[in-house]
Amino acid sequence: MKRTKYAGDISKEKFAEIEPLLRSVRRSTKPTTIDLYEVFCAVLYLLRTGCQWRFLPGEFPKWQSVYAYWRKWNGPDQHGVSVLEQALKKSGWRGPRETGAQRLQHVLDCGRAKREEYRHG
Repeated sequence: MKRTKYAGDISKEKFAEIEPLLRSVRRSTKPTTIDLYEVFCAVLYLLRTGCQWRFLPGEFPKWQSVYAYWRKWNGPDQHGVSVLEQALKKSGWRGPRETGAQRLQHVLDCGRAKREEYRHG
């Protein structure tokens, strides 16, 4: 069954270039049963939309699985750079200038500033 293609998805060819980097973080005790391409696309979807983990579209793997991989990939190395940052840079992916969560925070901050202005004005 094919899933919907989202704007943040990368091609399978681009993913093949970064897959060894992403796999290097995982311990190789048993074979993976989850499609890392789908997990990575889910992370890209989260980065682009700023949605909450639980609101990932159902076509992606379970949010708990995506979150577990994100935690592994997002940990900084000895130089302070995460595997996820390296993979995003290597893939050429360009996310939004700001995430949905950052936009929401900006709106909330503006509303808070206006309320403060009226209180002190």
